[in-house]
Amino acid sequence: MTGYGSLSEQELVVLLRAHDHAAFTEIYKRFWDKIYVVATHRLDDNLEAEEVVQDVFFSLWKRREGLAIQHSLNTYLSAAVKYQIINRQTRQYRKAAEISSHIGAGMLDDGVDSTQLWFSEKELKQQLDHYIDKLPEKCRIIFKMSRESYKSNAEIARELGVSEKNVEAHITRAINTLKNKLEISIPLILYLLKK
Repeated sequence: MTGYGSLSEQELVVLLRAHDHAAFTEIYKRFWDKIYVVATHRLDDNLEAEEVVQDVFFSLWKRREGLAIQHSLNTYLSAAVKYQIINRQTRQYRKAAEISSHIGAGMLDDGVDSTQLWFSEKELKQQLDHYIDKLPEKCRIIFKMSRESYKSNAEIARELGVSEKNVEAHITRAINTLKNKLEISIPLILYLLKK
């Protein structure tokens, strides 16, 4: 395995496609820390970030034969982490929606009173609206344009004469503020915003 550390990304990818375990190990050692940073930046849970990174490398090994990398391996893996996180959050959102769909049936399967759950959800939605109104003005305006008017970051940026990065920063700030104030997960916040 000596010498793999001096190989270029392209050479490692060629070897990986040929089922070379040592090339995969080198890619893992070279990029694990970098994409872990990407995952922890987007998630507040270190354990979940580690799971995401492991899933990305597992997927990389499974897809090795047909691997098509247009840019750098770092860019490819960073994008894979972002997609993995989106997929996880979508699954969590669906799970929350499934629980909500049981409301109105009287009692949930595990004996939880759905009427109480409905009141809790309604109260949580009121708190969410309250904290949205308390956001700094520009942050609140951008957040509402995104979540209530369903405008894209590009549309908001054009309308307000700011950069898309600025719009993204305000939306991230708003979601993190709401998450901290309400002490609930981001998928649940996004779920409540659709109610």
